[in-house]
Amino acid sequence: MTIDAATIAAFQTISTATITTVLLKKGLRKLWMRGPAPLPTAEGKRLVGPAFTMRFVPAREDLATPESWSSPRSTRAAIEHMTEGCIAVVDAMGSTDAGIFGDILVARMAKRGVTALITDGVMRDIAGVLGAGLPVWCRGTAAPPAVAGLTFVGWQEPIACGGVAVFPDDLIVADADGAVCIPAAYVETVLKEGPEQERLEAWIMTEVERGVPLPGLYPANAETKARYEAFKASKAN
Repeated sequence: MTIDAATIAAFQTISTATITTVLLKKGLRKLWMRGPAPLPTAEGKRLVGPAFTMRFVPAREDLATPESWSSPRSTRAAIEHMTEGCIAVVDAMGSTDAGIFGDILVARMAKRGVTALITDGVMRDIAGVLGAGLPVWCRGTAAPPAVAGLTFVGWQEPIACGGVAVFPDDLIVADADGAVCIPAAYVETVLKEGPEQERLEAWIMTEVERGVPLPGLYPANAETKARYEAFKASKAN
């Protein structure tokens, strides 16, 4: 999936909170990933990109070995298949016992132009990870390597991350509130309705600041909607 610069720029103005609201109105309730939170390299950023998925399963002693790092089916091989601008979304089953990536792998991802890394697992070599500069959303840190608790099994297939089903090329948006997956079929809908939701809530905030009570204001009743439409019309003239 190729996302043009204009679409990325538009989504950078729409918060994940607004996106979840728009999707909720469409009946989609489970697209916010539980667990991943921004490391300092991601703080203050809102990043957008197509999902490049990776998946771990529980460690099996005959497969999860240091020798597996040289296998054609390895995290190293997966990183070399990542495309510039993608967001790596990694299913670590919520495990906090072993760091899925360390500084070297993260540095390589940054070198390849990956936009961000999101995982329901944890990182290791945290000082080096922060130094690599790649924005990361994760559940924390752990010293042991991935093979101490996980087996890597593949990439660019459907995964579960933070309780969300993520398919390759779903659109990912991540900010201070976490990461949201937008199914490809809903990208245009969110792109159309998200900015208007942001404008409405910004106007509602001005109403709150001038002392308007919440009932009927948020959510907006018919009278409030009429006042909002009049406000928009006045700005258009």
